[in-house]
Amino acid sequence: MKTKGFTLIEMMMVVVIVGILASMALARYIRVVEKGRSSEARHILGLIRDSELAYYVEWDGYTNNFATLGLALPGGSCNGSYHFRYAITGAPASFTATATRCTSGGKSPNAQTSFVLNITPAGVLNGTGGFV
Repeated sequence: MKTKGFTLIEMMMVVVIVGILASMALARYIRVVEKGRSSEARHILGLIRDSELAYYVEWDGYTNNFATLGLALPGGSCNGSYHFRYAITGAPASFTATATRCTSGGKSPNAQTSFVLNITPAGVLNGTGGFV
């Protein structure tokens, strides 16, 4: 009499294969989510650039102060409302606005490693981490 079913070895192989596929999918999913979160930084850097250009037209120079630009953004430390912290350097002659991914203290979940995005007055966006 022959019974129908799977052997223990066949079941173990299926579990191993599913585990391998799941680990590959999870790594890809995490990268896609981080890329989506970096869109927050790209958007806010664009707002900073637009505000700096408007400030330049009126005052013939740039500023390092978010409040002067009318923006309420986290400066030196991470803030629970954002995935990034922001900084402006180089004023008044030029500026570089920088968004740095929070590894702690930012909007949950924080990143395992930090990466940086920058924008210049010309609108050139660059950075590290491959999320530009």
